[in-house]
Amino acid sequence: QVQLVESGGGLVQPGGSLRLSCAASGSFFSMYTMRWYRQVPGKQRELLATLPSGGITNYAASVKGRFTGSRDNGKRTVYLQMNRLKPEDTAVYYCNGHWGVRDSWGPGTQVTVSS
Repeated sequence: QVQLVESGGGLVQPGGSLRLSCAASGSFFSMYTMRWYRQVPGKQRELLATLPSGGITNYAASVKGRFTGSRDNGKRTVYLQMNRLKPEDTAVYYCNGHWGVRDSWGPGTQVTVSS
């Protein structure tokens, strides 16, 4: 089972950009479907992007056209490029890895969009 750690969060002004990274340790990373989620206190975790082990990345309507997910299996890392950020994008962002019965979460990274 992979272990995941997100990084790259921080404070950014509206309209700005951030790139999140999720580094994995462990075996068979390329087999995992990777996902990016975010969560605001008091609300359900929201799925943002699904990056299958081979195939097309799918996005939530709320971020499609602004966020781009990618993965580098050689580096065992997934990324989330976030552009044209809005205050409502403020949340803790998590990556998730899933393969069969294996399911892993990172601890999350805070993104705050504010002027």
